[in-house]
Amino acid sequence: MRTQQIVLAAIEQDLKAANLPPLGWYDVLWELTQAAAGKLRPYEIEERTLLAQHNLSRLLDRMEKAGLVYREVFSDDGRGRWVVITEAGSTMRGRMWAVYAPALQRHFGEKLDDAQADQLAGLLAMLSRKP
Repeated sequence: MRTQQIVLAAIEQDLKAANLPPLGWYDVLWELTQAAAGKLRPYEIEERTLLAQHNLSRLLDRMEKAGLVYREVFSDDGRGRWVVITEAGSTMRGRMWAVYAPALQRHFGEKLDDAQADQLAGLLAMLSRKP
């Protein structure tokens, strides 16, 4: 957990230095980009990211205010909502990736050779399997 904290803090600092939003915003934008029609329900975003529900709703409020996503009603009673990525959101994801990708390489990838990276990926996959 310490390693995760160190690497993520370094990446967050790189994003901040580039005047970009925090990494959680990238995670949401990435999941929306990968989803059919660029939209997901909030609980689907929660399932696909490491964001807790109470943090996610506040994050979505900030992202909507920034024009990166919008909420769209999908149920007849008006309670169900989609979170939809905007064109500005897609652009922001690309800007963030331009900083995030080299940061991953610098703070993580350069410290492992290919065999070590493969071994680590295998071990993490094994540990993350559900019983």
